[in-house]
Amino acid sequence: MNRKWAGDEGIKEQMEKLPRLEERLVERGLVSAQEMERILKLQQEQQAPLARLVVELGFVSEDDLLPVLSDHLGIPLVSLKDFPLGPLPVEALLDAVEFLKFAKMAPVKAEGAELLVATPDPTGLSRLHALELATGLKVKPVLAKEKEVTARIETLFGNGEAVTGLAAARDREGGVDEEEVEHLRDLASEVPVIRLVNQMLGRALEGRASDIHIEPFENQLKVRYRIDGILHEIDPPPRHLKAAIISRLKILAQLNIAERRLPQDGRIKVKIAGKDVDLRISTVPTLYGESVVIRLLERAQIFTDLESLGFPPAVLQRFSEMISKPHGMILVTGPTGSGKTTTLYGALQKINDPGKKIITIEDPVEYELGGVNQIQVKPQIGLTFANGLRSIVRQDPDIIMVGEIRDFETAEIAVQAALTGHLVLSTLHTNDAAGAISRLLEMGVQDYLLASSLLGVLAQRLVRRLCQACRKEAPFNEFSFPISDFTRQNEKPPATLWQAAGCEACSGTGYLGRVGIFELLPASAEICKLIVQRADANAIRSLASAQGMRLLREDGWQKACQGGTDVAEVLRVTREEG
Repeated sequence: MNRKWAGDEGIKEQMEKLPRLEERLVERGLVSAQEMERILKLQQEQQAPLARLVVELGFVSEDDLLPVLSDHLGIPLVSLKDFPLGPLPVEALLDAVEFLKFAKMAPVKAEGAELLVATPDPTGLSRLHALELATGLKVKPVLAKEKEVTARIETLFGNGEAVTGLAAARDREGGVDEEEVEHLRDLASEVPVIRLVNQMLGRALEGRASDIHIEPFENQLKVRYRIDGILHEIDPPPRHLKAAIISRLKILAQLNIAERRLPQDGRIKVKIAGKDVDLRISTVPTLYGESVVIRLLERAQIFTDLESLGFPPAVLQRFSEMISKPHGMILVTGPTGSGKTTTLYGALQKINDPGKKIITIEDPVEYELGGVNQIQVKPQIGLTFANGLRSIVRQDPDIIMVGEIRDFETAEIAVQAALTGHLVLSTLHTNDAAGAISRLLEMGVQDYLLASSLLGVLAQRLVRRLCQACRKEAPFNEFSFPISDFTRQNEKPPATLWQAAGCEACSGTGYLGRVGIFELLPASAEICKLIVQRADANAIRSLASAQGMRLLREDGWQKACQGGTDVAEVLRVTREEG
């Protein structure tokens, strides 16, 4: 299809003015000349549209930018509230829904061969052109606020269920009829199934499990509990009850029991054995049916103070000083399941008071914190960490918690927030504290901005505690490992250490509960110099260690010497640092 794009004549002529957009922003006093110089330098590095960049960095609000952009491009600024939902060529747009969400373009009105499309950024000519080719209609863009565009897309297409329904009408393969759905509901409502599910949840809570894994295979249905970070298989229920058990859990979590082809996520609040428990349920389709993972979140366990998490006194004091600062960024790093969220919740509890406004954005919100504004990300409607964080900054918070920094956009906004008077707490998936700095630099965060905003990085792991009822002493020479990996120079090992044994109290495992091991890297002046020099993680780690930072293994060694854990556990969770 080689016809000329219908929008070329009007928009492209206006787009030729784009290099002068920065002049208009400076003339109207929205951005200073010095700020614009920094923005243009960053734009050149990122190859990002100027209009989007000034909003994302927080220099100009969308409300102030859109009138300037409308005047600059000659494109009308509208409110989508003035355009009631009308008939749209849904079939033509059905296959372009994900593209519309990505490009932030909402179909507004179709008249004859013309399609009116609202967007907060009409400078993406290629996206407008692609939509025209996909629909065969002449695309006419108008300017609208991003939140209005996102809301209109959600209204038209939902979170994908409407589109899935239309697609299913065209392709019934793999569908579930109403009679089968009713049969599944009947099975899930039978007393034996309800009792079986309740027993499964009760046994998991009694056994201190954090997760339940229900996994279908060709000839069996496996059920495993994760206890103290390790999976333990239990006697499985009858395989023929697989569909009934999974349907029961999906009904409790208000999931679609007819949908077996797509992953689903839900949440249940229940009371088990007199305890308030939140259940997060995740389903994914596998070769032999749906696999279900249930995360058990006991409300009483998360609300703990930092002192009980296993912090060494010196590390706790330094970390407490960091979280008491008025602004700056603090990162907590470690793999999934290393207790990062628990540490952040403990930190928020410690610094929460009526004189401070705290906002969090999480995926998902694990527990409700009193006096804290909590937001859960919803990528399907455009509420990502980056978009949510951008809005949070305009809410005048004192403290911001970002569940995880996953990309450059989120990292950049977090750094900017830390530089503009906010205390920002977040997590990052790296092996150690020094690696977090390298990861942010690799993402594209400017070294001088990171050095100016970072207060410190806390790396952590969870090791299993030795059961105090059955642990036993063993001569030090029974352990074969390089002692230099655990201790500092001239530090002598004790004559004996502790080992796991096993008793009834710990179900024969030798371990009961978990405790954290930590390394805290403060952003000292010398460390900041290395950041600006873009030094590698090894150089940063060496300097921090010379300044007194205890590495993860060194903290684990101290806990092993005190009898809290054993060397085997420390080796297990720090193997990647070895």
